[in-house]
Amino acid sequence: MDKKNSLELISFILLSIDLIEQRFESITSSDDFLEDAKGLEKLDAISMRLQTIGEAIKNILKRDPDLLTAVVDKSYWSNIVKFREIISHHYIDIDSEIVFDICSEDIKELKEIVQKIENTLVSDNS
Repeated sequence: MDKKNSLELISFILLSIDLIEQRFESITSSDDFLEDAKGLEKLDAISMRLQTIGEAIKNILKRDPDLLTAVVDKSYWSNIVKFREIISHHYIDIDSEIVFDICSEDIKELKEIVQKIENTLVSDNS
């Protein structure tokens, strides 16, 4: 994969994280996802973005794994791809508490890591 395509996928991941953060702003507990139709919409929308993040990471791992593993070990990325598999193939098994935990605890760390990767790609292309 050329660096331009990697940069596009990294930018897409960051956009998806920003959208997740916006949609998650009013959520204070996992129960908020299940409380009403708006909560379910947020759960669905956030889950879809988590799925697309996993897909983008999966594609980068296939074509340019060193780009990701230079920053964090492969098991970190594999866990994200595994969650993408759950969303894609076992959506009925998604637990609102897991999505809540990802959004409240893990997404900020992922954003920081991906921003580091983006900065590296941008400086390499300069």
